[in-house]
Amino acid sequence: MHILIIEDDPAIATNLYDFLEARGHSVDAAADGITGLHLAVTQQFDGILLDIRLPGIDGITLCRKLRQEADLDTPVLMLTARDTLADKLKGFDCGADDYLVKPFALKEVEARLVAMHKRRKGKVTSRVLETDDLVFDPKTLSIRFAGIGVKLPPKCIGLLAVMMGEPGRVFSRKELESEVWGDVQETSDTLRSHVHELRRALTRAGGYDPIETVHGLGYRLATRART
Repeated sequence: MHILIIEDDPAIATNLYDFLEARGHSVDAAADGITGLHLAVTQQFDGILLDIRLPGIDGITLCRKLRQEADLDTPVLMLTARDTLADKLKGFDCGADDYLVKPFALKEVEARLVAMHKRRKGKVTSRVLETDDLVFDPKTLSIRFAGIGVKLPPKCIGLLAVMMGEPGRVFSRKELESEVWGDVQETSDTLRSHVHELRRALTRAGGYDPIETVHGLGYRLATRART
Protein backbone atom coordinates (compact mmCIF):
# COMPACT_ATOMS: atom_id res chain seq x y z
CA MET A 1 0.00 0.00 0.00
CA HIS A 2 0.95 3.65 -0.38
CA ILE A 3 0.56 5.16 3.07
CA LEU A 4 0.73 8.74 4.35
CA ILE A 5 1.77 9.36 7.97
CA ILE A 6 0.75 12.74 9.40
CA GLU A 7 2.33 12.84 12.86
CA ASP A 8 4.36 15.57 14.60
CA ASP A 9 6.08 13.33 17.16
CA PRO A 10 9.40 12.38 15.49
CA ALA A 11 9.82 9.14 17.46
CA ILE A 12 6.33 7.86 16.65
CA ALA A 13 6.56 8.93 13.00
CA THR A 14 9.96 7.28 12.56
CA ASN A 15 8.81 4.01 14.16
CA LEU A 16 5.74 3.89 11.92
CA TYR A 17 7.71 4.80 8.81
CA ASP A 18 10.47 2.25 9.37
CA PHE A 19 8.06 -0.56 10.29
CA LEU A 20 5.69 -0.05 7.36
CA GLU A 21 8.50 0.39 4.85
CA ALA A 22 10.16 -2.80 6.13
CA ARG A 23 6.83 -4.57 5.55
CA GLY A 24 6.94 -3.61 1.87
CA HIS A 25 4.69 -0.56 1.87
CA SER A 26 5.45 2.76 0.19
CA VAL A 27 5.42 5.51 2.82
CA ASP A 28 5.36 9.32 2.87
CA ALA A 29 5.29 11.46 6.01
CA ALA A 30 4.36 14.97 7.13
CA ALA A 31 5.04 16.59 10.50
CA ASP A 32 2.25 19.17 10.37
CA GLY A 33 -1.33 19.45 9.19
CA ILE A 34 -0.72 21.87 6.32
CA THR A 35 1.93 19.69 4.69
CA GLY A 36 -0.15 16.59 5.36
CA LEU A 37 -3.22 18.10 3.72
CA HIS A 38 -1.19 19.13 0.68
CA LEU A 39 0.24 15.62 0.23
CA ALA A 40 -3.14 13.99 0.76
CA VAL A 41 -4.87 15.99 -1.97
CA THR A 42 -2.03 16.04 -4.52
CA GLN A 43 -1.04 12.36 -4.34
CA GLN A 44 -2.98 9.10 -4.23
CA PHE A 45 -2.75 7.05 -1.04
CA ASP A 46 -4.29 3.75 0.07
CA GLY A 47 -4.41 4.83 3.71
CA ILE A 48 -3.66 7.81 5.96
CA LEU A 49 -2.39 7.63 9.55
CA LEU A 50 -3.55 10.88 11.11
CA ASP A 51 -2.65 12.29 14.51
CA ILE A 52 -5.27 14.56 16.09
CA ARG A 53 -2.95 17.10 17.73
CA LEU A 54 -0.98 18.66 14.88
CA PRO A 55 0.61 22.06 14.28
CA GLY A 56 -0.87 24.13 11.48
CA ILE A 57 -4.16 22.25 11.07
CA ASP A 58 -5.40 19.79 13.66
CA GLY A 59 -6.34 16.25 12.64
CA ILE A 60 -10.09 16.72 13.05
CA THR A 61 -10.15 19.77 10.79
CA LEU A 62 -7.81 18.10 8.29
CA CYS A 63 -9.96 14.99 8.03
CA ARG A 64 -13.09 17.10 7.58
CA LYS A 65 -11.40 19.04 4.77
CA LEU A 66 -10.44 15.78 3.04
CA ARG A 67 -14.02 14.54 3.14
CA GLN A 68 -16.05 17.70 2.58
CA GLU A 69 -13.79 19.96 0.49
CA ALA A 70 -11.48 17.58 -1.38
CA ASP A 71 -14.14 14.84 -1.61
CA LEU A 72 -11.54 12.13 -0.94
CA ASP A 73 -12.53 8.66 0.30
CA THR A 74 -9.00 7.60 1.26
CA PRO A 75 -9.23 5.48 4.45
CA VAL A 76 -8.13 7.43 7.54
CA LEU A 77 -6.88 5.82 10.75
CA MET A 78 -6.87 8.33 13.61
CA LEU A 79 -3.98 8.16 16.10
CA THR A 80 -4.48 9.92 19.42
CA ALA A 81 -3.74 9.91 23.12
CA ARG A 82 -7.38 10.68 23.83
CA ASP A 83 -9.45 7.64 24.69
CA THR A 84 -12.82 8.99 25.79
CA LEU A 85 -15.98 8.06 23.91
CA ALA A 86 -16.63 11.71 23.09
CA ASP A 87 -13.21 12.03 21.45
CA LYS A 88 -13.74 8.89 19.41
CA LEU A 89 -17.17 10.01 18.24
CA LYS A 90 -15.69 13.36 17.22
CA GLY A 91 -13.10 11.53 15.13
CA PHE A 92 -15.69 9.36 13.40
CA ASP A 93 -17.95 12.36 12.87
CA CYS A 94 -15.27 14.18 10.85
CA GLY A 95 -14.92 11.19 8.53
CA ALA A 96 -12.27 8.91 10.08
CA ASP A 97 -12.63 5.20 9.29
CA ASP A 98 -10.92 3.81 12.37
CA TYR A 99 -9.33 4.91 15.65
CA LEU A 100 -6.25 3.84 17.64
CA VAL A 101 -5.24 5.13 21.06
CA LYS A 102 -1.55 5.66 21.88
CA PRO A 103 0.49 3.69 22.75
CA PHE A 104 -0.33 1.13 20.06
CA ALA A 105 1.27 -1.97 18.57
CA LEU A 106 2.80 -1.45 15.14
CA LYS A 107 1.40 -4.76 13.89
CA GLU A 108 -2.10 -3.63 14.84
CA VAL A 109 -1.63 -0.40 12.89
CA GLU A 110 -0.74 -2.39 9.78
CA ALA A 111 -3.60 -4.84 10.33
CA ARG A 112 -6.12 -2.02 10.54
CA LEU A 113 -4.69 -0.32 7.45
CA VAL A 114 -4.95 -3.57 5.51
CA ALA A 115 -8.53 -4.12 6.69
CA MET A 116 -9.57 -0.60 5.66
CA HIS A 117 -7.87 -1.04 2.28
CA LYS A 118 -9.68 -4.32 1.65
CA ARG A 119 -13.03 -2.78 2.55
CA ARG A 120 -12.39 0.08 0.15
CA LYS A 121 -11.30 -2.28 -2.63
CA GLY A 122 -14.40 -4.38 -2.09
CA LYS A 123 -16.59 -1.35 -2.68
CA VAL A 124 -14.78 -0.61 -5.92
CA THR A 125 -14.45 -4.07 -7.35
CA SER A 126 -17.96 -5.34 -6.56
CA ARG A 127 -19.17 -3.55 -9.69
CA VAL A 128 -18.22 -4.00 -13.33
CA LEU A 129 -15.17 -1.89 -14.18
CA GLU A 130 -14.98 -0.09 -17.53
CA THR A 131 -12.07 1.89 -18.94
CA ASP A 132 -12.40 2.92 -22.57
CA ASP A 133 -12.56 -0.37 -24.54
CA LEU A 134 -11.86 -2.55 -21.49
CA VAL A 135 -14.61 -4.19 -19.43
CA PHE A 136 -13.93 -6.37 -16.39
CA ASP A 137 -16.58 -8.17 -14.32
CA PRO A 138 -15.03 -9.11 -10.95
CA LYS A 139 -17.87 -11.50 -10.14
CA THR A 140 -17.32 -13.71 -13.18
CA LEU A 141 -13.67 -12.67 -13.82
CA SER A 142 -14.63 -12.13 -17.46
CA ILE A 143 -12.69 -9.58 -19.53
CA ARG A 144 -13.65 -8.00 -22.84
CA PHE A 145 -11.45 -5.66 -24.85
CA ALA A 146 -12.94 -3.88 -27.86
CA GLY A 147 -15.84 -6.31 -27.62
CA ILE A 148 -13.65 -9.41 -27.75
CA GLY A 149 -13.29 -11.84 -24.85
CA VAL A 150 -9.80 -12.09 -23.35
CA LYS A 151 -8.53 -15.22 -21.60
CA LEU A 152 -5.92 -14.53 -18.92
CA PRO A 153 -4.22 -16.51 -16.14
CA PRO A 154 -5.18 -15.53 -12.56
CA LYS A 155 -2.16 -13.30 -11.83
CA CYS A 156 -2.68 -11.32 -15.03
CA ILE A 157 -6.35 -10.86 -14.14
CA GLY A 158 -5.24 -9.57 -10.76
CA LEU A 159 -2.85 -7.07 -12.32
CA LEU A 160 -5.51 -5.80 -14.69
CA ALA A 161 -8.10 -5.52 -11.89
CA VAL A 162 -5.73 -3.43 -9.76
CA MET A 163 -4.95 -1.02 -12.59
CA MET A 164 -8.58 -0.78 -13.71
CA GLY A 165 -9.54 0.16 -10.15
CA GLU A 166 -7.66 3.45 -10.63
CA PRO A 167 -7.08 4.08 -14.35
CA GLY A 168 -4.38 6.62 -15.09
CA ARG A 169 -2.65 6.10 -11.76
CA VAL A 170 0.98 4.94 -11.78
CA PHE A 171 1.42 1.73 -9.75
CA SER A 172 4.91 0.93 -8.52
CA ARG A 173 6.40 -2.54 -8.76
CA LYS A 174 6.03 -2.96 -4.98
CA GLU A 175 2.36 -2.00 -5.07
CA LEU A 176 1.46 -4.39 -7.88
CA GLU A 177 3.41 -7.29 -6.41
CA SER A 178 1.93 -6.76 -2.93
CA GLU A 179 -1.61 -6.56 -4.35
CA VAL A 180 -1.36 -9.62 -6.63
CA TRP A 181 1.21 -11.89 -4.96
CA GLY A 182 0.72 -10.71 -1.37
CA ASP A 183 4.39 -9.75 -1.01
CA VAL A 184 7.25 -8.15 -2.90
CA GLN A 185 8.97 -10.65 -5.20
CA GLU A 186 12.71 -11.35 -5.03
CA THR A 187 13.32 -10.15 -8.61
CA SER A 188 11.40 -7.94 -11.01
CA ASP A 189 11.29 -10.71 -13.62
CA THR A 190 8.09 -12.22 -12.21
CA LEU A 191 6.10 -9.01 -12.55
CA ARG A 192 7.68 -8.10 -15.86
CA SER A 193 6.81 -11.43 -17.45
CA HIS A 194 3.18 -11.25 -16.31
CA VAL A 195 2.81 -7.66 -17.52
CA HIS A 196 4.25 -8.77 -20.88
CA GLU A 197 1.75 -11.63 -21.08
CA LEU A 198 -1.11 -9.30 -20.16
CA ARG A 199 -0.09 -6.77 -22.79
CA ARG A 200 0.24 -9.40 -25.49
CA ALA A 201 -3.23 -10.80 -24.80
CA LEU A 202 -4.85 -7.35 -24.81
CA THR A 203 -3.06 -6.29 -27.98
CA ARG A 204 -4.13 -9.50 -29.70
CA ALA A 205 -7.77 -8.84 -28.81
CA GLY A 206 -8.09 -5.07 -29.11
CA GLY A 207 -5.37 -4.15 -31.56
CA TYR A 208 -3.41 -1.93 -29.19
CA ASP A 209 -1.73 -2.00 -25.77
CA PRO A 210 -3.51 0.15 -23.13
CA ILE A 211 -0.80 -0.37 -20.49
CA GLU A 212 1.96 2.21 -20.29
CA THR A 213 5.39 1.80 -18.72
CA VAL A 214 6.41 4.86 -16.71
CA HIS A 215 10.16 4.44 -16.60
CA GLY A 216 11.62 4.41 -13.13
CA LEU A 217 8.16 4.42 -11.51
CA GLY A 218 5.97 1.54 -12.68
CA TYR A 219 2.91 0.91 -14.86
CA ARG A 220 -0.44 2.53 -15.48
CA LEU A 221 -3.58 1.84 -17.49
CA ALA A 222 -4.00 4.54 -20.13
CA THR A 223 -7.34 6.34 -19.97
CA ARG A 224 -7.61 6.98 -23.68
CA ALA A 225 -7.60 4.47 -26.51
CA ARG A 226 -4.81 4.91 -28.98
CA THR A 227 -5.47 5.04 -32.72
